[in-house]
Amino acid sequence: MGMENYSKHQQGIIKRYYENIDKVAWQRLSELVADLYLAEGKKLEKLWASAVGHMQKLKVPQTKIDALVAKKDVEGLAKLVKELMGKD
Repeated sequence: MGMENYSKHQQGIIKRYYENIDKVAWQRLSELVADLYLAEGKKLEKLWASAVGHMQKLKVPQTKIDALVAKKDVEGLAKLVKELMGKD
């Protein structure tokens, strides 16, 4: 399915979304930090899985991702978000 099926306006929205996908992933990752502090049980596992996906989109080294997830290190994740924020 190509972009020709969308109006000019829709094409612009889609283009801007993909141009800013790293900022979207960073924003969602920062929101996940707060959610992870408060979550328990199955929801906690889902949130970590989501965090892994966002870290991968942001091209965080897999070794760092694995270390954070293995320890369930929310504070380490918060520090990573701060580091990523400094890169922008």
